[in-house]
Amino acid sequence: MNIFRRVYNFYADGFRSMQVGRSLWIIIFIKLIIMFLVLRLFFFKPELSKYDTPQQKAEHVLENLTK
Repeated sequence: MNIFRRVYNFYADGFRSMQVGRSLWIIIFIKLIIMFLVLRLFFFKPELSKYDTPQQKAEHVLENLTK
């Protein structure tokens, strides 16, 4: 358990002393939120939710893979 504590302290001290890095991490988190939430809502709609049974879902996937 001591090794995990030392690794955590190493990174925690590093992040505490950052000045420019904090703003870069904020930009990274904003970009991740945009990619995973906004793009998923508008562009990656769940196609298989309109099918009821696993058989119908499998047929839909097979049909789209063999196009």
